[in-house]
Amino acid sequence: MLLPSLNPADLSAADIADAVSIDGVTLSRSDLVGAATSVAERVAGAHRIAVLATPTAATVLAVTGCLLAGVQVVPVPADVGVAERRHMLADSGAQAWLGPVPSETEGLPHIPVRLRARSWHHYPEPSPDAVAMVIYTSGTTGLPKGVQLSRRAIAADLDALADAWQWTADDVLVHGLPMYHVHGLVLGLLGSLRVGNRFVHTGKPTPAGYGAAGGTLYFGVPTVWSRVAADQAAAEALRPARLLVSGSAALPVPVFDKLVALTGHRPIERYGASESLITVSTRADGERRPGWVGLPVAGVQTRLVDDGGDPVPHDGETVGSLQVRGPTMFEGYLNRPDATAEAFDADGWYRTGDVAVVDAGGMHRIVGRESVDLIKSGGFRIGAGEIETVLLGHPDVAEAAVVGVPDADLGQRIVAYVVGSANPDDLIQFVAEQLSIHKRPREVRMVESLPRNALGKVLKKQLLPES
Repeated sequence: MLLPSLNPADLSAADIADAVSIDGVTLSRSDLVGAATSVAERVAGAHRIAVLATPTAATVLAVTGCLLAGVQVVPVPADVGVAERRHMLADSGAQAWLGPVPSETEGLPHIPVRLRARSWHHYPEPSPDAVAMVIYTSGTTGLPKGVQLSRRAIAADLDALADAWQWTADDVLVHGLPMYHVHGLVLGLLGSLRVGNRFVHTGKPTPAGYGAAGGTLYFGVPTVWSRVAADQAAAEALRPARLLVSGSAALPVPVFDKLVALTGHRPIERYGASESLITVSTRADGERRPGWVGLPVAGVQTRLVDDGGDPVPHDGETVGSLQVRGPTMFEGYLNRPDATAEAFDADGWYRTGDVAVVDAGGMHRIVGRESVDLIKSGGFRIGAGEIETVLLGHPDVAEAAVVGVPDADLGQRIVAYVVGSANPDDLIQFVAEQLSIHKRPREVRMVESLPRNALGKVLKKQLLPES
């Protein structure tokens, strides 16, 4: 069962306790089950339903109701552009909007969510192999692709993370992340509903909101943690927490170190994708090394290969293409059989498109995207992330992004985009003193800001020259 804590037959007197707090609304477990089952009655028999995934109680009940009824959910970002929204609706074949409604419905009927409605009907559990939701990728290489996630994959991943993070029903999980991505929706909401802990959404992920929430387990992206680390009072308010978890992009080492100093916690870092869910993580009971994302979670295998598909050594230095395999994999891209086939090799290994290094103990460090973070310069394979980590260690650097740009002599030359007050020549020398000389930037460009998406990931393709 994907959401075992939401079986109406299992409710008891203890279920008057708060289950979800979001947008000024608090739902007890009984409220949540009754209202979500009422939603299920209204959508039962549908195939696929779109949900405008705002951080509201209506979104929580819409998603939960669909899962209870075995109806596939299509979370649609509230800030998505008109063209992408139309593509998501047309590609998914969504039959209606459920819950929050956009200003333009694109001709689809709207089914409201009634917060006070209650039903106690029991729906049979769908097959574990049934698709639970279709999450659309960010579309950085074309129109967004619909990632089909099965109930089995979601359950397997959440159970593996509960093991790695010692996540229990006694936790209070806090975050202020978007409700249309794996991080905020699958891990945050569905993880809480599966484990049975209380879930608190802060609206915007502000340091003050995190500091006042009183949680034991906090999720954030690096931008959130950077802001928390810059707010001493908010950071110190997190000392009573149990775990701080960072994901969706690399956490800068200086931010990691500052969180340790102010909160007393070494953050958990983890790695994954919409297609694979979370496949690698540091553990609550294991080493948490700045800049490293840990070990494969239960049931997941990883491997590194070179350009010819041969294994690369696990020496903590040699960069390879990361491939993963296990029970958390997606069921393919909706309506894209060619793209699905291209994503896997003949033995079922998923080609993540990321490059990484692994040390002798199995710890993983993600270098970045193969397309923009693996730089081939002067015959060397260089990871942009390693250079970025060094740059961020400079006291006059606030943000840094490193890319490889075409070069007639080197193949690619290393260029760093930096937010801060440092002298560019000093930064080149700073890197050269700490890394091999061939890893130094050939050019440092000072900028006011770096382009980022909603989860804080730097959009490096916007930094590259047009070909």
